[in-house]
Amino acid sequence: MDMKQFRHCGLNVALGMLSGKWKPIILFYLFHNEQMRFTELWRVIPKVTKKVLLDQLRDLEINQLIVREERNTFPPEVYYALSERGKTLGPALATLESWANEYAPTEVAAQRQQSMR
Repeated sequence: MDMKQFRHCGLNVALGMLSGKWKPIILFYLFHNEQMRFTELWRVIPKVTKKVLLDQLRDLEINQLIVREERNTFPPEVYYALSERGKTLGPALATLESWANEYAPTEVAAQRQQSMR
């Protein structure tokens, strides 16, 4: 089977939109919060730099998975929320999490332990 024929399949498109160390974690927090300020996301995601977080948020916005709202306050406040398109990822991400909990429990436990440090 020629693997080149799968180069542009839907799975690659979806994984491309979600690729990045922090994108799934950003989406996780936004699924559980109606909206979050940039600083809130930065505080709850351990070890991410502001630049990397901003880059990941921009990618998610370009892919129309989140929406960015800038409020004209002093200082300016920037909020992020899931877009309608992003909300449709909920079942797929929940299925992936269930799969990992069932079939990769050792790796899940190690990940949890690492995030607590």
